[in-house]
Amino acid sequence: MSQRPKSPESLRQWATLLLKGAWYASQRGDIADLREMASKSRIERLALSGEDHEEFLDSTDMLATAYLLEGLWKEAEKLFLQVLETRKTKLGHDHPNTLRSMANLAVAYRNQGRWGEAKQIQFQVVETSKAKLGDDHSDTLRGMGNLAVTYRSQGQWKEAAQLYTQVIKTYKTKLGDDHPDTLRSMANLASIYWSQGQAEEAEQLDIYVVEKSKTTLGDDHPDTLSYMGNLASTYLDQGRWEEAEQLQVQVIEIRKTKLGEHHPMTLMGIANLASTYSNQGRWEEAEQLQIQVVEIYEMTIGEHHPDTLMSIANLASLYSDQGRREEAEKLNVYVIGIRKTKLGSDHHDTLTSIANLASVYSHQGRWEEAEQLFVQVIEIRKTKLGEHHPMTLMSIANLALVYSHRGRWGEAEQLFTQVIEIRKIKLGGDHPDTLASVANLASVYLDQGRWEEAEQLLIQVIGTRKIKHGSDHPDTLTSMANLAVSYMSQCRWEEAEKLLIQVIETRKTKIGGDHPHTLTSMANLASTYRKRGRQEEAEQLDVYVIGIRKTKLGSDHPDTLTSIVNLASEYLDQGRCKEAQQLLVQAKETLKMKLGSPSHADEYDQSGVDILDQGR
Repeated sequence: MSQRPKSPESLRQWATLLLKGAWYASQRGDIADLREMASKSRIERLALSGEDHEEFLDSTDMLATAYLLEGLWKEAEKLFLQVLETRKTKLGHDHPNTLRSMANLAVAYRNQGRWGEAKQIQFQVVETSKAKLGDDHSDTLRGMGNLAVTYRSQGQWKEAAQLYTQVIKTYKTKLGDDHPDTLRSMANLASIYWSQGQAEEAEQLDIYVVEKSKTTLGDDHPDTLSYMGNLASTYLDQGRWEEAEQLQVQVIEIRKTKLGEHHPMTLMGIANLASTYSNQGRWEEAEQLQIQVVEIYEMTIGEHHPDTLMSIANLASLYSDQGRREEAEKLNVYVIGIRKTKLGSDHHDTLTSIANLASVYSHQGRWEEAEQLFVQVIEIRKTKLGEHHPMTLMSIANLALVYSHRGRWGEAEQLFTQVIEIRKIKLGGDHPDTLASVANLASVYLDQGRWEEAEQLLIQVIGTRKIKHGSDHPDTLTSMANLAVSYMSQCRWEEAEKLLIQVIETRKTKIGGDHPHTLTSMANLASTYRKRGRQEEAEQLDVYVIGIRKTKLGSDHPDTLTSIVNLASEYLDQGRCKEAQQLLVQAKETLKMKLGSPSHADEYDQSGVDILDQGR
């Protein structure tokens, strides 16, 4: 296709071949080839047929699709609008091609976070398709599926689930249970269940779809691999990390063979595996994979592409989890700058980056800066998404955490209570996000010494999580560890010890003895032993925790330094003043180099992941 022919008929055939080549490039994930061939096809067809001919419009659609995949949403919108207006004039408002153009424009709007406009167009497409083509026509069903995606983006999960259920029922009747369109819709419904915290229902549907797809399409079909990735995500949400990892590795290997190492779907699989490693505390492996993804994206689609920025943001989150706050801050600031320029200050991706930076500031104790950013995000999200949208509520909960750390407990309690009430209505009392808010409110009560109220809430959360997720789920264990901290605060050492041992043993089995969460519980158990006069056992645990944290996190990580201070406290209690002094000097010097001040060390290791019980 590199040699341009000369005769008009040959040029027409060449333009058609270019368009087919562009479509094939889109399936391969080769955006550069897609854009080049679509552009050439469009130029030739403009010269041959004019700007209102269907062939020219088809090529324009394909070029707009290339822009869409490149994250150039404004450029895509401009072309989709051009095609739509021409088709309205030439074919009429209710012609299938016109409706298809409207659907494309809605996707461009949705990617820009203009969900209201997208939904309005999609609703119109569905109603017109029903009237012109019938309720069970493939275009009607496709339009309903697109509308469901927009509902999901707005947190309107019930509406999305209703649409998908209706679509599935029609597909089953028309095409059968194992048709690719039926399976695709079922996979989408499973993702809605997942968003609603219905992990068991999501898992059942995911497994069904995977098995049917393997039989119908084959083990290595792109759809089958996507469904396996969905099932892995469900396992991840259930804390079944080994099963998630096994599936993700399998998906990556097949995609590398079938699509190549640089294909977007391969890179997505690698990024998902990095997330699993991060949850397991395998940060070096996670970082290695995430950097690989960033570098390939930068090389293949450019530094400013939305997918590249997403992968950089993921790397920033990984650094934040490791306590590498300065690196996380630097990356988040970079991403925010690009997204503001490319997408605008009020785009949902920009707001996510700002919220991530605010979280980094929170971990650094920069409460005022964190508060300012969270307030900014909340105000924009209220305007853009509404007060009850899940993302708005998440920002409000994060602001409440900042208020809690600043000792503004009345404001924190008020915000958490507001979030809980809305989440109960929108999501249900047993949804993971609702339970996370209840647990956070319990933390506010703990900070105020309102032990009975905190304990009551934590016991309620533990009970619900045991029923929903099981006794060994990470969220259940977090709640139990929080309850143990509550007992410690009340000097109920025996009850605290019993709970902590249970949590530690389960965590050792599930995530390993060197996982950060396990180490936090062990450090808390050491504090309990120390308070009960069991100095040798406390010292053994502290020494073990310090050793692992130095290896896993580094000598200057806040958690490592906290453990060193705890051990120094242990030595002081034993009258081993010289050893205590050596440890404290070591911690002080490290803090000076790291923070410029030694005031960041906590007396006890009670400020880690087991206190801040944040939702997904």
